[in-house]
Amino acid sequence: MTTAARRSLILIEALAFSAYVAWYIWQLQAFARSLWLVFPVWMLASFIVHRDTPKTLGWRADNLWLATKRSALVFLPCIAALCLVGILLGTMHSPAHRLLMPNRFFGYMAFCLLQQVGLNSYSTNRLLGAIDSPALASLLAGAIFAALHWPNPVLVPLTFIGGVAMAWLFARERNIIPLAICQGILGTLVWWAFPIAWHHAMRVGPGFYHFQPR
Repeated sequence: MTTAARRSLILIEALAFSAYVAWYIWQLQAFARSLWLVFPVWMLASFIVHRDTPKTLGWRADNLWLATKRSALVFLPCIAALCLVGILLGTMHSPAHRLLMPNRFFGYMAFCLLQQVGLNSYSTNRLLGAIDSPALASLLAGAIFAALHWPNPVLVPLTFIGGVAMAWLFARERNIIPLAICQGILGTLVWWAFPIAWHHAMRVGPGFYHFQPR
């Protein structure tokens, strides 16, 4: 198999996985919720076929400090910006303490870790294998990540920016641990900073339209 053909197959695999995620969000979960099991099976099979290792998947400690410092340089300004947005939008009264309850916060952090496995350990890895340019691969990863948050008007633009940044950092450092932590903090701040009437409790897909504020 030629290099071009192999790269094309890898790209098709990455796009097909993203399409399945979108299909699940918009249709499958409504009548076959158990089909979420396809996600881990698909990724595990791909990791085996492509001979991924913990290091290539971003599960590593040898560069954790360097990856954390570089992530902080990118995301600390984002954290500050979200705090400012929250103040300007008058959401200081928002019940952020509910989301910061240990069971909810750590549950959300675990969800962010799973998203990082899907976004970077899987999707960005495959895009880097199909596209020579890490910058272009990161842009595509961010665009896919944002598209999967449609039609949320708050999350779509923010996940594009965040997705591109996280994919780019992953391409440089191959470490998802600081990225998952940063995503958890940023997601919590987004929930707090913007009115719930805008982001509908961070829902995406059909759930965005079905949201009923209390």
